[in-house]
Amino acid sequence: MQKGIYLDNAATTCLDDRLLEVMLPLFNKQFGNSSSLHSFGVEAKNVLDRAHEQIASYIGASPEELVFTSGGTESNNFAIKGIALANRHKGNHIIVSSIEHDCILNACKWLEEQGFYITYLPVDRDGIVDLDFLKRAINPKTILVSVMFANNEIGTIEPVDEIGRICRARNVLFHSDACQSFGKVPVDVVRSNIDLLTINSHKIYGPKGVGALYVRKGIAITPLLHGGGQEHGLRSTTENIPGIAGFARAAELCIDEMESETNRLTRLRKKFTDYLFAEFEDAYINGHEKFRLPGHVNFSFHGLEGETIRLLLLLDELGIAVSAGSACSSNHGSNASHVLQAIGLNPFEARGGIRVSFGRFTTEADIDYCLGALKKSVPELNAIFS
Repeated sequence: MQKGIYLDNAATTCLDDRLLEVMLPLFNKQFGNSSSLHSFGVEAKNVLDRAHEQIASYIGASPEELVFTSGGTESNNFAIKGIALANRHKGNHIIVSSIEHDCILNACKWLEEQGFYITYLPVDRDGIVDLDFLKRAINPKTILVSVMFANNEIGTIEPVDEIGRICRARNVLFHSDACQSFGKVPVDVVRSNIDLLTINSHKIYGPKGVGALYVRKGIAITPLLHGGGQEHGLRSTTENIPGIAGFARAAELCIDEMESETNRLTRLRKKFTDYLFAEFEDAYINGHEKFRLPGHVNFSFHGLEGETIRLLLLLDELGIAVSAGSACSSNHGSNASHVLQAIGLNPFEARGGIRVSFGRFTTEADIDYCLGALKKSVPELNAIFS
C-alpha cells in the first residue's frame, strides 16, 4: 500500500477528534448508570437528557420522541416490527421501497412469516420511488410505509415530503431510514410528515454502536427489548452514555458545518464525475444526477462490470479504499446488488457498481490521486465483451 486514502465514508466514518473531549471522561470519571439515584447517576442522566434535547432539536422533534438504540439496524427493526406488532389489529399490510437497506428487507421477510403482507415499491432508472404506485398500493389494511431518505448504494435522495403528504392524507404511518442523510442534508420530521425516523452515529464521524429512532408522540409501538423501562419505556437496557454523548457532539458539528461541507463535497463530486466522463467513454453514473447526497458517487464501466472486485483490489493496492455497493450486504462475492437491479440494470451489470463516498477529511489531493489510480488501473481490466 502506497497511500492510505479512505473514500468509503458511506460505510462508516472516522471518529472526529473533537468528540473525545466529551466522551473520554464518561468512560472512567463520570461513569454512573443514568438510572441510579446517587450523584454519579444524576450526572449520567443529565448527559442523557441533554443529548435527547440536542439531537431531537436537529430533526424538529421533542426530546421524549427520541429513543436511543445501538444503531441503524436496531432502529429499523424496531420501527418495522414494533409498528407491525402494535397495529396488526388495524391491518397487516406494509409498503417498503425495493431499494431499502437489507435490515428493512429482512425484517419484512420475517414479518411475512408472521402473516403480514409486504408490497415493494418500484423505482425509476434514477432510484426515485413511484409515487403513483404508492397511492394505488395503499389500502384499508395498510399500516406503515417505509422509504429511506437517501439510498446507501446510489446516493439518490427520495421525495420524502411528497411521500409524507400521501401517507398523512391516507392516515398511514410513514417511517424513513435517514442514516445516510442525517447530518448531510436538512431533515425535518414535521415538514415531511414523518412518523418514525432512523438515524445513527457512525455515518457522521461519531462512535459506532449508537443510533436513535424518532417515534412521533402518541404512536403505538411494541418494544423489542423488555426490562427496566429505559428510554421512555421503549428500549430497556443501560444506556451507552459515552456513545450517546459522542453522537450528540457529532450531530452538532454536522449541523453547524452542513452548508459549507455540502458545498465542498459537491465540488469534489463534480470534479470526480467530470473526470470520469472525460477520461472513460464507457463510464456511467448510477443514481440521480441532481437529487443525490453531496459526497456520494456510484459508477460503472460498460463491459467491465464483472471486473469490479478486481478493480477494488487494484485500488486497494494503491492505498485507496472504495466499495462495491453496501458494506452491510454480502458484496464480497458475486452477488448482484438488489438496488442496481431495481433501477433497471441486469444481473451482470448489477455486479458492477463502484461506490466512492467522500467525507470531512477528504481533500482535493486525495481526489487527484484516486483519479490517477483509476487511469492506471482501468486499462488492466478485461472486458467481458470484446
